Amino acid sequence: DHMGPIIMIDEGFNTCCSITYLFKKIKVTKNKNKCIPCNSSTRRRDEGVGVHPSLPVTHTHNHHPGRRKSDNKASTYGMNYLLSNCTNGNYASTWTPWKTRKYNPGVLGLHEEVMDLYNFMSPRPEEAAMRKEVVNRIEMIIKELWPTADVQIFGSFSTGLYLPTSDIDLVVFGKWERPPLQELEQALRKHNVAEPFSIKVLDKATVPIIKLTDQETEVKVDISFNVETGVKAASFIKDYVKMYPVLPYLIFVLKQFLLQRDLNEVFTGGISSYSLILMVISFLQLHPRIDARNPSENLGVLLIEFFELYGRHFNYLKTGIRIRSGGAYVAKEEIMKAMTNGYRPSTLCIEDPLLPGNDVGRGSYGAMHVKQVFDYAYTVLSHAVSPLARSYPNKDSESTLGRIIRLTQEVIDYREWIIKKWGGRDLARTDNRGKLLFPDSASPHSADSPMSISSPQQHSSASSVSSLSGSDNVRNTHTHTHTHTHTHTHTIDR
Repeated sequence: DHMGPIIMIDEGFNTCCSITYLFKKIKVTKNKNKCIPCNSSTRRRDEGVGVHPSLPVTHTHNHHPGRRKSDNKASTYGMNYLLSNCTNGNYASTWTPWKTRKYNPGVLGLHEEVMDLYNFMSPRPEEAAMRKEVVNRIEMIIKELWPTADVQIFGSFSTGLYLPTSDIDLVVFGKWERPPLQELEQALRKHNVAEPFSIKVLDKATVPIIKLTDQETEVKVDISFNVETGVKAASFIKDYVKMYPVLPYLIFVLKQFLLQRDLNEVFTGGISSYSLILMVISFLQLHPRIDARNPSENLGVLLIEFFELYGRHFNYLKTGIRIRSGGAYVAKEEIMKAMTNGYRPSTLCIEDPLLPGNDVGRGSYGAMHVKQVFDYAYTVLSHAVSPLARSYPNKDSESTLGRIIRLTQEVIDYREWIIKKWGGRDLARTDNRGKLLFPDSASPHSADSPMSISSPQQHSSASSVSSLSGSDNVRNTHTHTHTHTHTHTHTIDR
């Protein structure tokens, strides 16, 4: 109670109870056809469009009556309402499907669970094949318009670091004075590849793009024109994946952590995936105690320390992040000198390693909210791996990682539908330039991939992290020992 967040939870609970009470009191007698039940068992569709017969029917739950209806299948908003109404203790296990065994206590068990989550969430061959079909459909339309155009994949599909519901990022290279957004929009509508009303042309954005949702698969696609930075960034990330074997494991956990809270995109009040990856790279570069190139480092310790650094110690007001030249924490005044047009560094200031003068964190107006949820995750996990946690009555059945991460039944059902429909088809792979290759080429998840972790070193829960104070010293380090004795509050809606 003294830690503060419980007050916000109590206020939210009282508000929800009041709204529920009002709904029960209101009796709708007219225009019933205009009302949509809050516990509708079908997936939300745009503007009255029906459910595609080939798509999976959403698993029915008694959702919180105030739960938002969004396009994010992974959103866990309102899931605590299920916890409060759950009478069967095994119900919660469906939200942590990666946990199929008993883990060791403490940070060693958390390391094991991070590995299991990564293995469970990693792209499956069927998911890659499905995405390959989506890319091929759109590429055919583009080639029909401009036969000499070059379509390349970048982003998470190119690097292999994508979640089941992640977007596909495409860039089209050609000779145009201005990006032909409207022309491609009309062609996409003509061929009926996108869900009705899902095609959006963002011609006023810093990078003009077309956004759409594939009608057959519900995969979201972003299409840009003549933007080379995305392809270069994908190659840049692949290089660091090879350098730091622990990087993909941390990325998958952190992506899911932000995705389920709708904090995975700048326009929803979160941060971009590229910003998150650069934050993890900086964390590994400047770690004062470990060599992140060592594949046997404890992932549980690294995860807790990441949350500790960016949730508690990093000075967002005065400090920027630099990746190039081995990495450094840099005063924002120094970064501002390289900025163009008198631009001032943002709250989350990350110097673009590929484009000097560009701030990757620009526009992340919700960076402080992300900081708060990182702080929350640090508190929860550091308690969960403490010696006191061994006396919890649910220590054997409860998932440590499940205290901050859950998978919705909608995502699980969606993946099962993909496996049934695309099972046995070819696995898509891409080369370094994002071009699709045949199935016999090297995969980022193949045996010769750096994404394999050996047994972790035996770490205690004591951690050393980079700490940024408000003083003139931009970079300081100190040792911080996890000695919390507070009990754990079980909530995930933060």
